[in-house]
Amino acid sequence: MSSATTGGTVTLSRDTNQALGIGRFALDFMAGRVGAGPDGSVLERTELFHTDAVICGLSALALRTNAPTVLRAEALEYPVARADSGACVFGSAVRVQPEKAVVANNAAVREWDSNGTNFGYWPDLGHTAGEFGHNDFYGVVVAACQQRGLGGESALRGMVLLDEIRGRLSSVFSLKTYKIDHVVHGAIASAAVYGALMGATAEQIESAIGMVVAHSIPWRAIRAGKQLSDSKGASAAISSEAAVLAMRRSMRGFIGPRDIFRNPESMFRQFVKTGGESPFDLVLAHSGSDFAVMGMHFKLGLYEHQSAGALQGLINLLSANPGLLAGGGAGIGKITIKAYEPAFGIIGDPAKRDPRTRQSADHSMVYIVGTLLRKAVEAAARGEFRPDASASRDGVWKQLMLDPYDYAPGAIDHRVTRAFMEKIAFEHGGAEYDRRYPDGIPTSVVITDTKGTAHDSGLVMYPAGHSRNTTADLRGILDRKFRLLGGLAVESGRVDALLGRLHGLGRKTPGQVSDLYNIEIVERAGYE
Repeated sequence: MSSATTGGTVTLSRDTNQALGIGRFALDFMAGRVGAGPDGSVLERTELFHTDAVICGLSALALRTNAPTVLRAEALEYPVARADSGACVFGSAVRVQPEKAVVANNAAVREWDSNGTNFGYWPDLGHTAGEFGHNDFYGVVVAACQQRGLGGESALRGMVLLDEIRGRLSSVFSLKTYKIDHVVHGAIASAAVYGALMGATAEQIESAIGMVVAHSIPWRAIRAGKQLSDSKGASAAISSEAAVLAMRRSMRGFIGPRDIFRNPESMFRQFVKTGGESPFDLVLAHSGSDFAVMGMHFKLGLYEHQSAGALQGLINLLSANPGLLAGGGAGIGKITIKAYEPAFGIIGDPAKRDPRTRQSADHSMVYIVGTLLRKAVEAAARGEFRPDASASRDGVWKQLMLDPYDYAPGAIDHRVTRAFMEKIAFEHGGAEYDRRYPDGIPTSVVITDTKGTAHDSGLVMYPAGHSRNTTADLRGILDRKFRLLGGLAVESGRVDALLGRLHGLGRKTPGQVSDLYNIEIVERAGYE
């Protein structure tokens, strides 16, 4: 199965067929044939990320955002007669082709860009590629469980496995370095986990992974340009759709390229020249607590995660100096933000200084910070701003949490936000900042008032929501987020029932998993 098994991990060596190794590992992990399995902390955190993802997806559909609405309608055009051959989209009990349910649900989850994030980083192993990743792929697991009549224990274990494969790949191969979109790692994991849940053989999983890598490599062109499109948010969904299709074809007998990580013409070896081996060793956890999901970060509202350090710095400064908000913030002369690469290049792109779409606004540092400052000024004008002396300023995070309406057309053009944006200088912090990433999100914020006094946040490394933050009331802030977004998705008074429905995933019966996403979504005014 692997080159080596040590403690709670297995290592798939670069001189072995790693695609086949992933297939064998996925089957053994799902069957409980390797190690004692993940401990309770891993399962608990995975369930929390799943709840976060679903709440994000439901609220995106409630506000009729474009890509999720289009793809959900498309999925419902592909009904299946037999329950064991189909899966369900959010808000429906109708069984549709599984790849269509997957693309619809995963697009909805990712639409706000507000669910979990990781930057592949295992310094103890020397695996620090720092590729981005997001838990956009849970719909793959639920679709397979609905087809096979599996319960919550299998679903939760499958989600752990998907994040594990995806997260570990992100630590050993930086796709962004070669202008390839980060969702490729998730697509590989999706093929493996879907296949393991559906009863595929290791060889069939290997074949499907080969098809994904050979046929479905997305470029980061979808994340470049002056104004971003639906393709940015739906990238993971489209790649997971391709992964499920590849796996289904493989199980029907279609044979894809084998041993894809060592294939001399594959994407991996085109960009990293080797002597015939894969460019990396791959370590996968099967037991204990050191799973990839434990290194993932929560977003505490709607924002590009690489702006989290700036948001924390701003919250710290406003909590300590609430007088800066007096007179509508008229005393604020200049705001200087320094951060690392790649944050500076992605959310500091000059084109993002004038965002006109939500997808561009939520990837614009100046817009995100300007919007939070606008909300703080408005709260102060109402006499409602509540400075927070706690280390992570939990109360201010809850009070000023950025929500979908902060990215609606009227908000994007808000004169107060735009005025603050003009006062923001976003700079690259240089080598000192760069070397601290991806361990943290090194960022600093300095507000210089009109009298010339500088208010400095100092270096922020682990903002609230970061996996290495130890001071924030994460559960409390997430509860605020879940209720804020959940309140958009369902009828008033039904949020507790919604959260209860998602709680205890590992104990759900097959019938409950089958009906898990059959939630009545209330449509609301959004981005029309």
